[in-house]
Amino acid sequence: MARRKKIKNNPGVQVLVGVIILCVIVFLGNLHDVNLLDSLGEVTQTDSLEKVDEGENNTTTVTNVDGELIIDYIDVGQGDSILIRQGDATMLIDGGTSECKDELLEFLDEKNIDKFEYIVGTHTHEDHIGSLDDVVNTYDFDTFLFPNTQATTKTFENLVLALQQKNKKFTAPEIGKEYSLGEARFQILAPNNSEYSSANNYSIVIKLTYGSNTFLFTGDAESLSEEEMLDKGFDLSADVLKIGHHGSTTSTSKDFLDAVSPKYAVISVGKDNIYNLPTKTTMEKLEQKNIPVYRTDEQGTIECISDGTNITFNVEPGSYAYMED
Repeated sequence: MARRKKIKNNPGVQVLVGVIILCVIVFLGNLHDVNLLDSLGEVTQTDSLEKVDEGENNTTTVTNVDGELIIDYIDVGQGDSILIRQGDATMLIDGGTSECKDELLEFLDEKNIDKFEYIVGTHTHEDHIGSLDDVVNTYDFDTFLFPNTQATTKTFENLVLALQQKNKKFTAPEIGKEYSLGEARFQILAPNNSEYSSANNYSIVIKLTYGSNTFLFTGDAESLSEEEMLDKGFDLSADVLKIGHHGSTTSTSKDFLDAVSPKYAVISVGKDNIYNLPTKTTMEKLEQKNIPVYRTDEQGTIECISDGTNITFNVEPGSYAYMED
């Protein structure tokens, strides 16, 4: 019987093996797979972040642009939905409630939308993602941005199933990275933590730049998320601010509003809603700064157009009227 040759310890081999193991661990740690479907017993991984460049805390400004950036703050009642178009590139931020799906799909059809470069679900609440499953079922898209969180609601489950049926996945946004949308650029500013007691603070916050014009889209981000963005040192200044959480007292803190210093504000809110929004606290802050306010409860869908230098709206500003806090 042949004897096995005893292998001597080789320090060089041990070092090489250790380096290989370390590289594997680092590689696995850098994967951005996100388990958003524990409640459904399945795993959804993120797409690779294509069209993304490394960015600093300030969004790159490209002053020479051609054409128009068109932003529609769609009237979906008590909810949020925003269509952004630049050239042939399109992005949809949120989709209102499930009850507004017919109106939303009709609006998108009227705008001759063929596909989306990006669909963004800012967070799990029904008044933001309620009709996004219908959008997914109807349109092709490249990337679906969604925070690393989930919900046990039927609304969230419907969205997940719609993505599965199209063999699509959520993409978890990376804070500070920049994305392209035609000649526009946008940067993800929030959420900046992995766990919150309020689902609103998981809201994806986006700063979009077109030429010298800037726009901030805040979902339902509350003062905690606003404070985190301030602490991160992001350049929050913007020409147009989509007021957070439909004008609730939980958002639009003084320090945040001072940092943004918007020329215009837009509030997406339902007429005579049961939540008493927008509130006196928020509207008085805007009035004190003489910021013109455009609001879907008074003016319906609001179209904002930028040529890279000038910003125009299709309607006159609304009032500073409020419901009691």
